Amino acid sequence: MQLQDVRAVVTGGVSGLGFAVARHIIDNGGKAALFDVNDDKGAAAVAELGAGNARYFRTDVTDEATVAASIAQAREFLGGLNVAVNCAGILGAGRVLGKEAPMPLANFRGTVLVNLVGSFNVAKAAADAMQHNAAGIDGERGVIVNTASVAAYEGQIGQAAYSASKGGVVGMTLPMARELARFGIRVMTIAPGVFWTPMVDGMSEAVQQSLAASIPFPSRLGQPDEFAAMVGFILQNRYLNGETIRLDGATRLAPK
Repeated sequence: MQLQDVRAVVTGGVSGLGFAVARHIIDNGGKAALFDVNDDKGAAAVAELGAGNARYFRTDVTDEATVAASIAQAREFLGGLNVAVNCAGILGAGRVLGKEAPMPLANFRGTVLVNLVGSFNVAKAAADAMQHNAAGIDGERGVIVNTASVAAYEGQIGQAAYSASKGGVVGMTLPMARELARFGIRVMTIAPGVFWTPMVDGMSEAVQQSLAASIPFPSRLGQPDEFAAMVGFILQNRYLNGETIRLDGATRLAPK
């Protein structure tokens, strides 16, 4: 798939990794629908990307009916839909046994609901639309790219909920790719390491330097543009399917 032909839905698309993905697609001639829940950032993102190329859709990825409606509206705006990139997510930090009390089940449930269930919800709605596309080269009709995390493999203390949610994203990649193969829809996942996002930007300089020093090479935080470039590579390489790619500078998370 050539990037100028991309008609994409990007969740978490108004900031961080999602916005970088949308910008990369649009800079290369494609169009993007931004699914998020921040109206102010949504308006700013569209203003920067251009109203003809991007549109914001207020979308709670955990709500089945809302996602289905947003997919339909996005498809109309885009003039088709052949890519879905799931970047929406929350950190959900907290110890199983906290200082005051065990983790409330609602905290665990909420993290899994957004990161895992939300990704599945968008992926299946997007696939439902993509299956009707005309077949391209090799019979390809669409691509779904999910976002996991290296915490899916080496979760730290306090990341039980987050790691479980991202591990679920990794786990559903291959079976979903196998199932959707008959429709010509590829499914891939990226597991980023420590990237420069609004969450990291709010940390102290000392913490940021400590995070950077823990990464073997290059010893710095990942840049959103590097994540976006990986998405672009996946879209263009049709033989990538059913796999999770670590994008992490060879980092391996310590226990804490």
